[in-house]
Amino acid sequence: MSILHSLFMAFEWFILSYILFINSSYLFLILRSFKELRAYMKKLLYSEYKDMEVSSQTPPISILVPAFNESQTIEESVRSFLWLNYPEYEVIVVNDGSTDQTLDILKEKFNLLPIFPTYRKQLQTQDVRNVYRSVEYPYLLVIDKENGGKSDSLNTGINFASYPYFCTVDADSILERDALLRTMRPVIEGKDDIVACGGIVRVANGCTFRDGNVTKVGLPENPWAIFQVIEYLRSFLASRLGFSSISCLLIISGAFGVFRKQDVLEVGGYNTSIVGEDMELVVRLHRHIRENKKNSKILFVPDPVCWTMVPESAKVLKRQRARWHRGLIETLLIHRRIFLNPAYGWLGMWVMPYFFLVEFLGPIIEFIGYIIVTLGFFFHIVQVKFFILFLLLSISFGMFLSLSAVILEEWSLRRYQKSSDLFTLFVFSVMESFFYRQMVASFCTIGLFEFLFKKNGWGVMERQSFSTHPESSEDMSEKNQSV
Repeated sequence: MSILHSLFMAFEWFILSYILFINSSYLFLILRSFKELRAYMKKLLYSEYKDMEVSSQTPPISILVPAFNESQTIEESVRSFLWLNYPEYEVIVVNDGSTDQTLDILKEKFNLLPIFPTYRKQLQTQDVRNVYRSVEYPYLLVIDKENGGKSDSLNTGINFASYPYFCTVDADSILERDALLRTMRPVIEGKDDIVACGGIVRVANGCTFRDGNVTKVGLPENPWAIFQVIEYLRSFLASRLGFSSISCLLIISGAFGVFRKQDVLEVGGYNTSIVGEDMELVVRLHRHIRENKKNSKILFVPDPVCWTMVPESAKVLKRQRARWHRGLIETLLIHRRIFLNPAYGWLGMWVMPYFFLVEFLGPIIEFIGYIIVTLGFFFHIVQVKFFILFLLLSISFGMFLSLSAVILEEWSLRRYQKSSDLFTLFVFSVMESFFYRQMVASFCTIGLFEFLFKKNGWGVMERQSFSTHPESSEDMSEKNQSV
């Protein structure tokens, strides 16, 4: 019994030290985010996006839209891409061997005709079956190819892209009209050499859309989706903005990101053998910058908005989060050379260790910690003082993080105007720490076991229309749901 008690005592000190490290890291990022967002909001006061619409310094851009079984959302999404406020761009939809009506809807709604273009196959991809161009919208190109997964579809789109920059957008997402201009502003200003730039992704559930544009911002009725609103705010406003401020942004969401095509080609395009292709590409670009001693940057811009549908059931959410965690593990393993390598500066000495200790191990240790500490308390092995301190540090700081993200939103961007919506977000920020966070931690633990047992693929996901109730899609060929 004394040995067991000693083990629990050692575990207590480990857990407390670990929680202290995590909380200190989160606090650092929040403070950086507050500072960065304050400076950015001041800068917006002097911005004039109408000038950028007609400026010769605004580079043309290709919008790449990978699509697999997207019949529920494809028309609304493509229309939103066709009506953006941007001087010159093209939309390239890559139909990745869909088995539903995705291609038929595109043909019917956008009056597509087959063409026979020549292109350089700079990245190896699955075979292209047909290429179509819209009669109504000459800048809309639709590529029909053999199924190869999202990464393969993006590589195909890069091969066909005509312009020096490309933007990746999910087929179940909608861009606000000025989202491209806002994302490209750091490039247009020319103060820094920008390799990639990401915007914010927000939850579309609960919003009202018309003709590919959001007409009313509101919270979802589904509680799972409301929790994800808070998660997305915390992830983008209280985390990625902080990493971007020290030039160590490791994730640009696959749902919305802009990249310079030449740099992506130089590093070999998207990795088609993993499920976390978006994060892995960004880390590879960071390595390319540092190893070639380039003075280039990868940034996050907080106000360009992409609206995307999120899961509304625990079952689908579990598949998504387990898959995201597998993608994180794969990226960390592929780029393990960076870990604690001073040659990579902040990236090697703090950011990669952070992602390993906090983002990868954090949910798993937290999930195991709750189980062991709770059992130890009921069997009188864990001291009451430690049990209370553990709950205070883990749960109260979780509330603080979520509330901070909501405050950042209200203080700066204020997309949720109704006081009832803000009240709901504050209530769910408190509720999140009592069961939702623990549930997501268990999903991440499942992702670890899926990785260890070499489970591949994306799983069966749910598709939801922007205007109708959700319907389940068919099997997604185990590789195609967007991250």
